[in-house]
Amino acid sequence: MASRSDLPTRLASGPVLCLDGATGTELEARGVPCELPLWSAHALVEAPGVVEAIHRDYVEAGAEALTANTFRTQARALARGGLTGRDEELTRLAVELARRAADARSWVLGSAPPLEDCYRPELAPDPGVLTPEHAAHARNLARAGVDAVFAETHNTVREAVAALEAAGAAGLPALVSFVCDAHACLLSGESLEEALAAVAPLAPIAVGVNCLPPDHADACLAPLARSGLPFGIAANLGAPGERPGAPREHDCTPEEFATRASAWRNAGAAWIGGCCGTTPAHLRALALQLRV
Repeated sequence: MASRSDLPTRLASGPVLCLDGATGTELEARGVPCELPLWSAHALVEAPGVVEAIHRDYVEAGAEALTANTFRTQARALARGGLTGRDEELTRLAVELARRAADARSWVLGSAPPLEDCYRPELAPDPGVLTPEHAAHARNLARAGVDAVFAETHNTVREAVAALEAAGAAGLPALVSFVCDAHACLLSGESLEEALAAVAPLAPIAVGVNCLPPDHADACLAPLARSGLPFGIAANLGAPGERPGAPREHDCTPEEFATRASAWRNAGAAWIGGCCGTTPAHLRALALQLRV
């Protein structure tokens, strides 16, 4: 039974926690379009059964933590997609779908990404906007019953801090993860080391990097390890937006992905998962590797 109170202990003490893989690109692979500005939130309206099926497939593959499909259920994104006023409703639905699939076997995390584009740090709003909008999303996640917030794919220090502060104010533990380049810098140009130092006083239960190629993840290992916090990696197989079904820029087999992940575990990672392009097959190979 996955208890919220056990999650920080698991991350701090091990064994390494196996997160799930991609949702948006997996929806596309199953015939459900994920177009901006709603991205994977389209499926909450058009194909909630497919969302739940993907979560179930990840649990069956060995994922011990599911990320609810709340990546674009913030009020800002939904309004742009013509779904004004449905942020609490769709956040609740996304968490319910993950919770049903988890069936008490896996923790459920609530995704809290940047309010704008994960790859456009210059679009990040000022703190006067970040604070109330992240607070509203965190309250929705808390009401929906997530075990923790996953502040993922953050590309600026200031927005990661805002997401963590919002989680704390909502009474939720939080993991925070950054998207970085090949030189262990956030896409804003701020160093990962600087980002980790900025979030440490907010007591995240874990830190990490996600939605970056495996080689970029390797470059982040040293600063992550120096942070003194439980850390992890969720690498992608290529940036989102690549044509569904086409070969991805960093494609690798499930076995190759698991081999890369084994090196991250050996470097001290407390959690490992997959991002864009990874599938239940990648997670199955990963989960088997983490048991060795």
